[in-house]
Amino acid sequence: MARPSIVPIALTLDDRTGYTLWAPPWEEDGEEWQAFLGTTVEVRSDINDDDPEAPVPTAVVHLFPSPAALAAFCRASTDHDLADHPVWPVVAGLGAAGLTPDEDHRFDLDGVYDIAAEDPDRWAVEELAVTIDIVSRLAECLDADDEDEDDLDDDGTEFEAVAELVAKPEIGSLGLGAEAFIGRSGEDAWAGVGGALDDLWEDVVEELGEHLDWTGAGTVAVADYPSASESAPIVVDEDEDDDDIEPVDVGTPAAATAGVRTIAGGGRLVHDPAAVAAAAEFWEAVGILPVEVVVPDGAGVTLRCYVDDVARFLGRDGEVFLFDTPADLARFCAGTETHDLSEIASWPEVAVTDTLPLPADQDRFDLVGLAEVLGEVADGAAGLVSHAALAQPVEGARDLAEYGRLPRVEELLAPSAPLGQAVARGEREPDATLHQADAAAVRPAWDEVVTLISGKLVFRG
Repeated sequence: MARPSIVPIALTLDDRTGYTLWAPPWEEDGEEWQAFLGTTVEVRSDINDDDPEAPVPTAVVHLFPSPAALAAFCRASTDHDLADHPVWPVVAGLGAAGLTPDEDHRFDLDGVYDIAAEDPDRWAVEELAVTIDIVSRLAECLDADDEDEDDLDDDGTEFEAVAELVAKPEIGSLGLGAEAFIGRSGEDAWAGVGGALDDLWEDVVEELGEHLDWTGAGTVAVADYPSASESAPIVVDEDEDDDDIEPVDVGTPAAATAGVRTIAGGGRLVHDPAAVAAAAEFWEAVGILPVEVVVPDGAGVTLRCYVDDVARFLGRDGEVFLFDTPADLARFCAGTETHDLSEIASWPEVAVTDTLPLPADQDRFDLVGLAEVLGEVADGAAGLVSHAALAQPVEGARDLAEYGRLPRVEELLAPSAPLGQAVARGEREPDATLHQADAAAVRPAWDEVVTLISGKLVFRG
């Protein structure tokens, strides 16, 4: 059983996107628990009913129009189902950035028909699988009939359509991946997935919709939710009040198995995933990739490639040029200033392309975010971050230090040094979490790494 964790998620339904929190299954006192940010409320029966019944207790999940609204609620309220969760005190202190879901925890319930109409490639199969999985988890947590099992038949459930859908063999095949839909039998199974959704999905979302609170526990109005089809990707404003912004992401995919804090992909720039994927085709073809780096002085984007397996960045004499936005970086690339990538064979293509340099998640290195969570663990929040969380920031640090000719960084990351030992353990035991003493030993070394690397970064206009 994984350690207790809380993951920010987004649900899109009826052209609205709401933000909430999910606590994946964890064990406490010998029992397994799972919960969403919600509570039980008294819901009136239909006022147009000829024989209206008294209000009945109904479990609901609170949804909010933005991560900032979610963060404000978490800071102010403890009247909900996650208030007693082991890591709630950490979550309650997070700002909008810390409660912004990553792409793996955004679930578009409106889009399932479009996905089922596509070919059963890896993306389509995984997208349907995770969407149906989160719906079944919601139903499991919200099903009041589960609390009255002694008075019901074994099949008693408030979510009959959900239960019928997940019981379909074709739907179960989604968990096997795209390989389950190869060949003639696979085509038939994929057609069966589409047929099951055609028959049941409208009933599924209707059942679920009765338990979704689009008022944010009375803190917002339905009109506060922008249209999902018109809303732009969320961008965290670094100029907002510090009380509202935390630069560390929560609940990336590792969080469901390792704890509430991880660092993978913890950047500051947010872009449409489809645009990032489209841009990646060009940048991978030329062998020069956009990279985002976050240090105490700020966040910026640059370019990186490898020459004879040695990292080389957009810069000169060991100093890396960083730009505030991909557009600023693109304008520089179109100019005539010489730098250490000028001699790369594919550079002429970079200089004339109109494809924006948008960093992929695996090429975003938040060195500040790791420092902050190490500080939290050292201060007593042990068990909330895994050793594996060091991997991505350390990868970026190694490359930057290699280009910047910083041998001291390699000394700090040596297998015999505390930081190097922590990184090595993450490779051996990805789920092992940092203890307070480990973090206390590692934090000074990481701070020195960040300081040394920051001295090699030049922010360009």
